[in-house]
Amino acid sequence: MELNDLIKQAQRILIDLGMDNERSNERSAMTFLALVHLDTNTKWSEATVGEYTVRQIMDWIRDRLGQDYAANSRETIRRFTLHQFIVGGIVEENADDPSRPINSPKWNYRISPSLLKVVKAFNTKDYEAYLNEFLQNITTWRAQQEEIKKFNEVPVTLPNGDQVKLSAGGQNILIKEMVEKFCPRFVPGGKVLYIDDTSHAFRKDQKKLISALGIKMPERGKAPDLIVWLENKHWLFLMEACSTHGPIDVIRKEELEKLFNEKKDQLVFISCFPNRKVMRKYLEDLAWETEAWCASDPDHMVHLDGEKFLGPYGEHD
Repeated sequence: MELNDLIKQAQRILIDLGMDNERSNERSAMTFLALVHLDTNTKWSEATVGEYTVRQIMDWIRDRLGQDYAANSRETIRRFTLHQFIVGGIVEENADDPSRPINSPKWNYRISPSLLKVVKAFNTKDYEAYLNEFLQNITTWRAQQEEIKKFNEVPVTLPNGDQVKLSAGGQNILIKEMVEKFCPRFVPGGKVLYIDDTSHAFRKDQKKLISALGIKMPERGKAPDLIVWLENKHWLFLMEACSTHGPIDVIRKEELEKLFNEKKDQLVFISCFPNRKVMRKYLEDLAWETEAWCASDPDHMVHLDGEKFLGPYGEHD
């Protein structure tokens, strides 16, 4: 069998066992092959269970699979492949001596003995049945990661009472406050059209409303963090969360005006900050005829000059 084919088959097994992309890459596939002691001259039915140190795993990969990893790759294999194999239920450590000190040079790894018949059955009619039986007794790495992601999601209550969940981290804590604190105070009755978040897809009614308003959404990465439509005044709020990146400066304001040109006379620009300390860093960058708001002082807003407070400047009274 060609080495590339063998690696691809190992990757297929790892994916079937619930590993993610990182744990089914070439390095992880070769580590798995070393653990079951397979190379291009053996068949899956010849897989075995043995206890191997990281050094022995790397030696097998070098001598039998032709990949000579540098000595400093040992920690990478341990931390970013073997650790996840253990958490995902497919590898055991120190099965011969669970009390072994963590700094022992004899620290070793083996595939779970109950996994062996799954591996030996690969490419046979029994593989799927054995695989499903094995998976019933473990919680896969991928499933555990999904649970962690869900646990860390940021729940956001929209002005109409609906709830969405944003991915953890980044700007989303501030975006939550923009929706839940800014909107009720300054955009009562507003409808959230868009939240820039990797895990949040538009709901159907949002898509319909955006289309009905004649708004052409820019590609992701160019749109502001939050877009809110105030129907009774026909104002479109374009809001940036400025906890880690810059606010609406002159360049960004001009860009947004071009992106939302069909609503140019209805745009309201808001730079949002978690607190005044962060806002001070950006004050001199803020574009005129925009607004600034701090989540730490939700009842107040800073107005950047212009002839009116909070409203589109293209709008005629």
